Amino acid sequence: MFDLMGGVVDLQPRPVALADVVEDADTLVGNARLKAVAVCASTGLPAFADDTGLEVDALNGAPGVRTARFAGEQATDADNRSKMLRELAGKTRTCRFRTVALLRFPDGQEIIAEGVCEGVLAESEMGERGFGYDPLFIPRDGDGRTFAQMSIEEKHVLSHRGKAFRALAKKLDESTRNESPTA
Repeated sequence: MFDLMGGVVDLQPRPVALADVVEDADTLVGNARLKAVAVCASTGLPAFADDTGLEVDALNGAPGVRTARFAGEQATDADNRSKMLRELAGKTRTCRFRTVALLRFPDGQEIIAEGVCEGVLAESEMGERGFGYDPLFIPRDGDGRTFAQMSIEEKHVLSHRGKAFRALAKKLDESTRNESPTA
């Protein structure tokens, strides 16, 4: 997240003592909000959080908000990718990653932005970088490589998270300009 905000704000890491937040909301916005509220309450400062879902057309938009738990509550990234490959055998592989980025202020105000990256899922894993479904996801606007085959910089240009955080940074910049006194 630090490199995705492009220096618009001075970000601090999440407090080490803060316990992991249970992401049990029904929407990406809900999960991002749970995380941001927890950090905001812990620090008394504005907090950024995000949540991402993979929406596969052949699976009617699943796994969506359950992307990280697609193969079960204790599933690894490899378990999730393996299940995805089994589920998509002989099916259309079009999909999209959707990220919701949320900035929560101590007074309860929020700025929310979304980023979407359309693509397809490969028939086998390719690449060594990234995490989650990166070895399977081939962005439509890319050059045919998976996210796991791209450098971090290349991925951020195309990715749903990159788009969401650039949109959030733009909204934050616009809101601060609108609050500035005029001469």
